Amino acid sequence: MGEAVEMIDESMNGNLSKVEEAMEPCSWYEEVIDDDLKWSFALNSVLHRGTSKYQDIALLDTKHFGKALVIDGKMQSAESDEFIYHECLIHPPLLCHPNPKTVFIMGGGEGSAAREILKHNTIERIIMCDIDEEVVDFCRKHLTANHEAFANEKLCLIINDAKAELENREEKYDIIVGDLADPVEGGPCYQLYTKSFYEQILKPKLNDHGIFVTQAGPAGIFSHKEVFSSIYNTLRHVFKYIVTYTAHVPSFADTWGWIMASDEPFILNAQELDKIINERINEELIYLNGESFVSSTTLNKRVHQSLEKETHVYTEENARFIHGHGMACN
Repeated sequence: MGEAVEMIDESMNGNLSKVEEAMEPCSWYEEVIDDDLKWSFALNSVLHRGTSKYQDIALLDTKHFGKALVIDGKMQSAESDEFIYHECLIHPPLLCHPNPKTVFIMGGGEGSAAREILKHNTIERIIMCDIDEEVVDFCRKHLTANHEAFANEKLCLIINDAKAELENREEKYDIIVGDLADPVEGGPCYQLYTKSFYEQILKPKLNDHGIFVTQAGPAGIFSHKEVFSSIYNTLRHVFKYIVTYTAHVPSFADTWGWIMASDEPFILNAQELDKIINERINEELIYLNGESFVSSTTLNKRVHQSLEKETHVYTEENARFIHGHGMACN
């Protein structure tokens, strides 16, 4: 989403260390979306800030969106609307699979993806692999909505590079989820968006009828060419069938994109999806139903044409990045 986080307290002249020390209310969270565009909203306070080996981490108490998790200066999720992102990421691939039992999550350290997967009564085992133990521990401590997911016996948490973990595992999975940070220059995960990774490591770890889904970054009419169109084009070089879909996430200040990929065709029928929701999901979803998902796969003319004309393929040497910053892996 953006390039930087700036905590501003007018009474302290922007002195973040004094704000953190006193834990007094701050004024604004500010994030650079583009060179000449910023997104900001009012804060009650900065609850926590820290730096791991890989990333900067902040938990903010915002006036409008509740608690908000910010990593590397980019909004990851907000208490009031994270259900939009996570329902869109998780439920479409599980609903499109005939009988999903095993899921591998790349990333997902905040626990929300696992929480949504566990709503499906067919699930037997979830592997959640996140590279950053400090982020996972931070989220497990502070994001109370996911305490039950972290404690569930079906969840196996592994701290490792997802690429190495998938490569070394013998087992295959019905669903693989890319709940990764956006590809930012110097960040820990842009290689997990490349054609070689999808083709040589990820795809061989899918069972028959297996589905891969990934968050794919901003997909708005002005922002979709940053990474969304490239991820789409890369995946269509690896899988036979691709489904792109989008939704507006208010705390992201943009339309967001997700992409499903498989070598089996997708059946996108609203009535059938609603039937599967009623049969498999133990709780009522807040955002998604069959009709809303099917409609989300219809992109506006400009974005659709951009995706069809896209020629860029993600490689380690030729990656695209969005505004943001990361810490180089040692």
